[in-house]
Amino acid sequence: MIRVLLADDEHLIRSAIATLLGLEPDIEVVSQVARGDQVAAAVTAERPDVVVLDIEMPGMDGLTAAEGLPGQAVLILTSFGKPGYLRRALAAGVRGFIPKDSSADELAAAIRKVHAGGRYLDPELAASAMMAGESPLTDRERAALALAAEGASVGEIAVSLHLTEGTVRNYLSSAMTKLGATNRITAITTAREMGWL
Repeated sequence: MIRVLLADDEHLIRSAIATLLGLEPDIEVVSQVARGDQVAAAVTAERPDVVVLDIEMPGMDGLTAAEGLPGQAVLILTSFGKPGYLRRALAAGVRGFIPKDSSADELAAAIRKVHAGGRYLDPELAASAMMAGESPLTDRERAALALAAEGASVGEIAVSLHLTEGTVRNYLSSAMTKLGATNRITAITTAREMGWL
C-alpha cells in the first residue's frame, strides 16, 4: 500500500482527490493538510511514502515545503504550471510535477512512478520549461523583487536583505532590465508569469 499525504488549501479539491485516490487498490491517503507550513510535521507524524503538494498555499508555498523534505518522494499537483516552478521543483528534488487538470488515472500513475523511484513530468510543461530557459535573475535580484512585490519600500528591502538602498536600487534596476520591463510592476508580473518569483 502506498501511503500518501495530500497538501492543498482548497478543501473541496483536496477531499475530491483523497476520495478518488481512495478508490485505488494500492493507494491510501493517510493525512491531509491545508497549509504549507503544516507539511513537515505531518510527514514526521505519518511517514507517508509520497507527499502530494499544491504550490499556492498559505503559510508556506509547496515548493518551499518540498525543499524542506530532502529524500522524501514528492509530487507537485498544481494549477500553476509555470516553467520556473518546474525548474525550482526539480532543483528541490521533487520527483513529479503534474497539472490539476490531469485525470485521476494519471495522478495515480504518477504517484506509483514516484513511489517506485522514478520521475513523472507532464510533457507539455516540460517542453514549456525547456523553451522558456532558466531564470535570468540572480538570487539577490529575485529576493529584492519578491520583497517589492509584497509592497516593501527600497528602504525596507535594504534592511531586510542587509544591503544599502543604492545596492537595492541596482538589483531592482538589473532585474527590470533582464526582464525587459520598464518598471517594477511589469518586472514583478513577468517574473510571476514565468514562475521565477
